[in-house]
Order: sequence, then structure tokens, then C-alpha cells
Amino acid sequence: MLEVEPFSRGIAVLTVHHLNESRSQRILWLLEELGAPYEIKLYSRDATTRLAPPELRAVHPLGKSPVITDGDQTVIESGAIIDYIIRKHGGGRMAPATGTADHEAYLQWLHYGEGSAMLPLMLSMYVMRLGEAGAPLHPRIESEIANHMSYVESALEGRDWLIGDGPTGADAQMSFVPEVLKAFGKLGAYPNMSAWIERIHARPAWQAGLEKGGPYLMGR
Repeated sequence: MLEVEPFSRGIAVLTVHHLNESRSQRILWLLEELGAPYEIKLYSRDATTRLAPPELRAVHPLGKSPVITDGDQTVIESGAIIDYIIRKHGGGRMAPATGTADHEAYLQWLHYGEGSAMLPLMLSMYVMRLGEAGAPLHPRIESEIANHMSYVESALEGRDWLIGDGPTGADAQMSFVPEVLKAFGKLGAYPNMSAWIERIHARPAWQAGLEKGGPYLMGR
């Protein structure tokens, strides 16, 4: 079922095609932090398969969320969406200055979130569905989860945010990682990550995005 919820005054600058219980929640948080005008088109997962509805394929052939449309431009992939929104609508906010060491670290986090950190978490989710047949794979997957989560945990040692003194697009991109980790019951082993996602959840912009995006039980 598709619903359209306009949240900007006048013509929205861009549209977030938002699937419930998905990575696109972090895109809503980013937009709320920036105060950028936007609208949401809401899509609901199939109650049985938990897959996205076919209507999303009309937006992009992959039929995945998040995806944004901005005029004639369609952008997929969370990292690319975050980069696009900050460059086009951020007004210099939520990203370190180009050419700085912090900017290079920022770009790495944008790629790392889905390119590396989420991979063992997704493998764990799929292999669990194999039951006993997947048992031989669990030790290697758990080792990789520990490796990557320990890296993020170390990066947050003594810090409130991944880069600088406030949230950036890097925090938006990486925020889904502790959400999934908590859903697996594993976040308690990583106190820095746990405190970090709680800081995110406490922000008014996160709460505003959550209210507009609808039910979101990841990590709850």
C-alpha cells in the first residue's frame, strides 16, 4: 500500500521513497537534521515475505529502498543518497571540508557502512535461515562480525560522533549497523556503539524523522 505524505511547504525539493523498517530511516534523519524540504512516499513490506512492494520498481528497476527522486534525478544506495543530499541541499553542513583529512575519513565511512560493516551481519541473517545446514559457516561469520564491530567500537572511543563535534553524513550512514546489531542481541558487547546510537535516537531530528516515517522496530 502506497501513501503520500508531504512534509514541506510548497513544492518539495526531493522525495524519499520510504519503506517501513528499512535503511531509509537514516535518510529521513539526515533531512531533518539539515532542515531540508522534502516529501515522503510511504511503502509497506509484504506481511508474509517482508519484501518491498512492486510499486518501488516503478521508481527504480531494483525495487529497493532507500531511493530518492529530485526533479529528473533518481538516486539509489544510501551512501550515494547521503552524499547527494549533503552536496545539493546541505549548505556546507554535516560533512567535513573537501581536501581535509576528516573529509577523507568521512568518505571512507560512507563506503564502509554497506561495503564492509553490514556484509557479515547480512550473511548471519541469511545463514540462520538455513538451520543446521548453515552451522559450519557461523564461526567464520561471527569472527568477521567481531572484527568489524570492534573496529567501529574503537573508532568511537572517547568520541560522541565518528568525525568532529557533531553528527555528519558518516553517522547517518553507519547508524544502521548498531540497529541491526541490537536486533541480533549483540550490541551490549559494544558500549561505545550502544551509547552512540542512543545519542542518535535522542536527537529531535531523529524523532521527527521517526514520526514521519512510521513504525520502526529495528534495534528496539
